[in-house]
Amino acid sequence: MDELDAAIVRELQRDARQTNRELARQLGIAPSTCLERVRLLRSRKVIRGYHAEVDPTALNRSIEAFISTRIRPLNRDVIGTFKAALIELPEVVAVFVVAGDEDFLIQVAVQDLDHLHAFLIDRLSHRREVISFKSQIVYQSAHKQVRELLPTP
Repeated sequence: MDELDAAIVRELQRDARQTNRELARQLGIAPSTCLERVRLLRSRKVIRGYHAEVDPTALNRSIEAFISTRIRPLNRDVIGTFKAALIELPEVVAVFVVAGDEDFLIQVAVQDLDHLHAFLIDRLSHRREVISFKSQIVYQSAHKQVRELLPTP
């Protein structure tokens, strides 16, 4: 990625709904150049898609939590199957396979504490591969909307 690609990515992260013409004007380049660069970024999978950011409370998901989970046996098949099963659950926002004492970090968003408890007891603890879990409730969060290209050493 060169500086122009990084600028395009930065601007699209800030506002993905802007037109190609608006994007080109902000970057000081021709619309045809901008369009071709965006197409190349998409074909190289730098830009993987566009989305709308929605307030979780509007979706009746006012409680967010992270659940650290250990599973056994720890092998590729079990990891893949467990990850695929989790991401299909409506409460699950994200699934991370991690290093350290825990094997997974699961982000969930639910209606209330009763639903969080039900998720832990009825959905997670019933899985045969789960040997332990612990949950952390999120009180507040901040998200970075724009990720910058980091310099290479």
